[in-house]
Amino acid sequence: MDWKEIRGNWVVIPRNPIGIIHFLGGAFVATAPHLTYRLLLEQFAEKGYVVIATPFINTLDHTAIAQSVLLNFERTLERLQDSGELRKLYLPTYGVGHSMGCKLHLLIGSLFKVERAGNILISFNNYTAKEAIPLVEQLNSTLAIEFTPTPQETNQLVQDLYQIRRNLIIKFSNDNLDQSLALTKILQNRFPEMVTVQTLSGSHTTPLGQDIKWQPGTSFTPFDALGQWFKQEVYRDLNQLKKALLLWLNPLSPP
Repeated sequence: MDWKEIRGNWVVIPRNPIGIIHFLGGAFVATAPHLTYRLLLEQFAEKGYVVIATPFINTLDHTAIAQSVLLNFERTLERLQDSGELRKLYLPTYGVGHSMGCKLHLLIGSLFKVERAGNILISFNNYTAKEAIPLVEQLNSTLAIEFTPTPQETNQLVQDLYQIRRNLIIKFSNDNLDQSLALTKILQNRFPEMVTVQTLSGSHTTPLGQDIKWQPGTSFTPFDALGQWFKQEVYRDLNQLKKALLLWLNPLSPP
């Protein structure tokens, strides 16, 4: 697809857009989301959603990152509208986050005034700095090194201030990094009957599924059969994820 870099964001604009996706990826794969999440994001675009994927570099100050990615998103949206690339019509905007990207969308929805039709939170995690960054354990234990806000502060902010009513929480059956359970309880208490939770087959890296180019040789060998099986297994989980996301976004859309 025709990805464009606009004000530091990676953007895809379909012909007749029906909505806007603001995408934020995981901590160590978010610097090039148009590459690391390409298959997933292009599926949104194929179904008519403008995709604005905002890169970021992880630091200890997650509040500052959330403010920065929101500002970049809003500036890019304004640029698209001023240039005529995107008509100034109302389009529902959805936040989609994976891993740390979920935390950033939660902070955006709690600390800043935004209009969102809903948020999709995939494989949420809310680790302490010590758990998330192994190097911290090797530093002087007297240093107070922690993310801002802390995991406990993040939960409290969401519980008290989070304004996005409609949410989809996705967790995977083989994901030991996922911390969606506590978040689910908080959101369901805040917005009863507006929070959907789905457990899908896959792992923490399922959203990062890439296009595997497998070309059998002139004669089909057992190795070729293994390669095709592996490709099908990888795509099975990713395709299941795509279907779940698109159905939640637009229950009336064709599969």
